[in-house]
Amino acid sequence: MFRTSTSSLGRSPDDRFPRPLGADLARIAVFAALIVVLGTIIVPVPGGVPITAQTLGVMLAGLVLGARRAPLAILVVLALAAAGLPVLAGGRGGLGVFLGPTAGYLLGWVAAVIVIGLIAHRGRFSWWRAGLAALIGGIGVVYLFGIPVQAMVTGVPIGPTIVSSLVFLPGDLLKAGVAVALTVALRRAYPRAFPAPTRQAARAA
Repeated sequence: MFRTSTSSLGRSPDDRFPRPLGADLARIAVFAALIVVLGTIIVPVPGGVPITAQTLGVMLAGLVLGARRAPLAILVVLALAAAGLPVLAGGRGGLGVFLGPTAGYLLGWVAAVIVIGLIAHRGRFSWWRAGLAALIGGIGVVYLFGIPVQAMVTGVPIGPTIVSSLVFLPGDLLKAGVAVALTVALRRAYPRAFPAPTRQAARAA
């Protein structure tokens, strides 16, 4: 007499009962605030692009929020910066930051969290998948967007710009490791903070 929809079989509770909109907005706001706070940790270096902990927040946003929600947290931060609020590393803000040497890195954050989320949450979550996501998305994608724009704005050829950017690599690798460790710990303590994988993705894993 009662039929069970085949579409509901094999789905996690998070799939059948989506989180309230307010909960998603709260998570987005928390990670936007985290990225802003981490911007207070900064080490100036020659070339106009400082070493900052904000990319740790970007990696965490992608790993925890996933490819759908993490870009919204990034866009909140960028919108606040565009409005003139000092939310970026070193208390920077205003439209001028989107015309400077860091512009490519900032825009790369959006693409980075999408890539991180797609890799990390494709199937069953694991520490190695999170690490791969942080390396490819949190470092590779950000560099892919940031280095060419930095070279164009500063007038330095792309080759020397790539070489000078290597100063960021050890710190970024460290941040990737920290992001993975924190994400794994949070996953164990509060798994509902993470998006549930789709059935197709889980099968692919």
